[in-house]
Amino acid sequence: MGSVTGSGVAEITNQMEYDDAVAYEATRKIYELSRGLDKRPWCLTASFTHPHDPYVARKKYWDLYEDCDHLLPEIPAMDYADHDPHSKRIFDANNWREFDITEEDIKRSRRAYFANISYLDDKVGEILQTLEDTRQEAIILFVSDHGDMLGERGLWFKMSFFEGSARVPLMIAAPQMEAGLNTTPVSNIDVCPTLCDLAGVSMDEVAEWTTGQSLVLMGQGVERTAPVAIEYAAEGSYAPMVSLRYGKWKYNRCAMDPDQLFDLDADPHELSNLAEVPAHSGTLSQLRAKSEARWDLAAFDADVRKSQARRWIVYEALRSGGYYPWDYQPLRMASEAYMRNHMDLNVLEENKRFPRGE
Repeated sequence: MGSVTGSGVAEITNQMEYDDAVAYEATRKIYELSRGLDKRPWCLTASFTHPHDPYVARKKYWDLYEDCDHLLPEIPAMDYADHDPHSKRIFDANNWREFDITEEDIKRSRRAYFANISYLDDKVGEILQTLEDTRQEAIILFVSDHGDMLGERGLWFKMSFFEGSARVPLMIAAPQMEAGLNTTPVSNIDVCPTLCDLAGVSMDEVAEWTTGQSLVLMGQGVERTAPVAIEYAAEGSYAPMVSLRYGKWKYNRCAMDPDQLFDLDADPHELSNLAEVPAHSGTLSQLRAKSEARWDLAAFDADVRKSQARRWIVYEALRSGGYYPWDYQPLRMASEAYMRNHMDLNVLEENKRFPRGE
């Protein structure tokens, strides 16, 4: 929770330094690809950390939200006792009792988060501008991995199935798909089959690892009927949690907790759990059956614990003797960059220029 109490303005942070570098490397790579020396189709991933805690933004972007009308959550903090069991686990994992979160802390944190959305807009804009400047006809997909509760209900960060945490943007610009807004829920696991579909790549070699479906037909007016599946087994969870989003319904299940059923059309803030309401028992039974057909929670839990045990063994073994990290290390050959005496200047200038001269 120190991210909340420490929110504010800074001109450089660890994450800003990272995202500045991501944008720079992405634009340099597009320039390199535009030269056409490699005729193969290409796919570039530019992965930013913003917007994200810690809630710290550059003044340029902070100033954009001085008079913002949304600096306080729509649903204010609740008493700890009024939260569902998983939300209580999140509070405990975040050591909430050690912090006194004031209204000013909340406003500053949300302002910084909004500011960092604008910061990210600029970074994405740099990449899109470079694509335009170099005449690259690229399909563009923008997606995030999680949201942030930003103080709604008193919760922060991610770690839950509530909309603030689980709902993310997904935008695609592709000639095979019509422009427009489609509000039907989809999933990040649909990204792989969608990209394969757009690129004309067979899913045969990767189908074993993904259960998503292509979104291309949705961009051509075809209705999607499959529910969206969500899993969570990370911070604050003592057992796997699963969720199905099916039309307006969201059904959450965990072996440790009571079922949750929300009607997001009537209750967008997910304040009324309908799982124990007799009038909705039919919907609950249908969604529970779909969930049980997809997930064996006991087997899920066992698989997670086996994976954790295996990784602990590997982790400890890797740190015995000479340790070398598996982290990606972008090694650079400075002697091959720009102009060096062993290079033919005419060839170099021809290969590095885009567009080329007559």
